[in-house]
Amino acid sequence: MRVVVTGVNGQLGYDVVKELEKHGLTAFGLTRKDLDITDKDQVIRTIRDINPEAVINCAAYTAVDLAEEEKEETLSANALAASYLAIACAGIHAKMIYLSTDYVFSGEGEKPYEVCDQVAPINWYGQTKYEGEQAVIRELDSCFIVRVSWVFGKNGKNFVKTMLRLSEERNTVSVVADQIGSPTYTVDLAKCLVAMIKTDKYGIYHVTNEGFCSWYDFAKEIFRMSGKNTTVQPLTSDEFPTKAKRPKNSRLSKEKLTEQGFERLPTWQDALSRYLYELQAENLE
Repeated sequence: MRVVVTGVNGQLGYDVVKELEKHGLTAFGLTRKDLDITDKDQVIRTIRDINPEAVINCAAYTAVDLAEEEKEETLSANALAASYLAIACAGIHAKMIYLSTDYVFSGEGEKPYEVCDQVAPINWYGQTKYEGEQAVIRELDSCFIVRVSWVFGKNGKNFVKTMLRLSEERNTVSVVADQIGSPTYTVDLAKCLVAMIKTDKYGIYHVTNEGFCSWYDFAKEIFRMSGKNTTVQPLTSDEFPTKAKRPKNSRLSKEKLTEQGFERLPTWQDALSRYLYELQAENLE
């Protein structure tokens, strides 16, 4: 199977390519230099020339606060580009995975969101990702929409790396305690995506590591596991204002994974332990 992976330099794309190769699949990892996903003609031409059986779209505009200012750029990368890739896939009868986000929901209540629940984005990033979902579904029948949350991996910036850096700079950090979700390790997520792309069980899925916590809980566990003595102070969202409003409830139900026979991811604590070991091993090289 030939699979194109966009955004190969990002946290997720990097691990998806590694996982595809583990399964003996032929991965075509594309960077922004290789393919401008916001250029429709280039997208259609490139996908046609490679002629893959599947495309996994890991490229996106993910700077949530900056998205409130750079609205056109965000819309182009997250929604228009998704439609171009879907059109290209339809033209060669390829399947596609589109990575979306918990931010498509309003974040109200405490119940985990099901895949069929009403969407109501409260920031521009979430809105553009939802429009991307709709564009893919509109253009392509053989598609997977995969909503994820709180992603961390080897490449790029993430919350874990930020906390570890701050622990070297100060004795106390303040972290939001009233936003609840599931940290998600790209290595585990990649395994699920590759398992999906080998099937025709199309539809909308939620994929995160198991268990829920607040950013505050997550930070405390990062410091505990890494042997840091950094004190974590809880904040409310109101005490830590951001340009883009964040959902307080980012809990996602993974029942659809179970229903369709896909293996659910390990707990987020297990994932964090393995990730910290990976970072430590990298630093020793």
